[in-house]
Amino acid sequence: MNYCLYEQSQTEDIIGLFTHTFSDSEGEEEGKLIGDLVAELINTTDSNDLYVFVATENDSVVGSILFTRLSFESAREIFLLAPVAVQTDYQGKGIGQELIKVGLQTIKQQGAELAFTYGDPAFYAKVGFRQVTEEQFKAPMFLTYPHGWLAQSLTEQELTPITGSSACVPAFNKQALW
Repeated sequence: MNYCLYEQSQTEDIIGLFTHTFSDSEGEEEGKLIGDLVAELINTTDSNDLYVFVATENDSVVGSILFTRLSFESAREIFLLAPVAVQTDYQGKGIGQELIKVGLQTIKQQGAELAFTYGDPAFYAKVGFRQVTEEQFKAPMFLTYPHGWLAQSLTEQELTPITGSSACVPAFNKQALW
């Protein structure tokens, strides 16, 4: 398995991966929503605010994750990990975890101090995320699943609350995603 930053030529494969994976697990409507989100993220987000990673086997994209800038009123380098997809028949083999580890290490090397995600605490705890509250770190939108708001420090510093509001990249400014 090869884990790396994506190449532009893989864009359609990545969008297809998210659409099919989420359709398999959550239904066609969710698959289309997430596939469209990934297309919008890749096609409209400033390159300084986006990292896309892939897991490939025999030149086929079998997993992908995206990190987009999350801004707080403080001037810190912070990214949001979302969404994450591993092809259905490759799930349960540690590919998603390894992809996330590679992604976190890369953004850390690029100066990121914190990473957030919004999802299953049991899964993301395996790669160092822990539950946080909106009192500690205000989410950009209303959270329908507040116990899925997770963060981790990418420095030697412990997680310390950040006051004030936060903002995500424009593609994530849709309440249906939160």
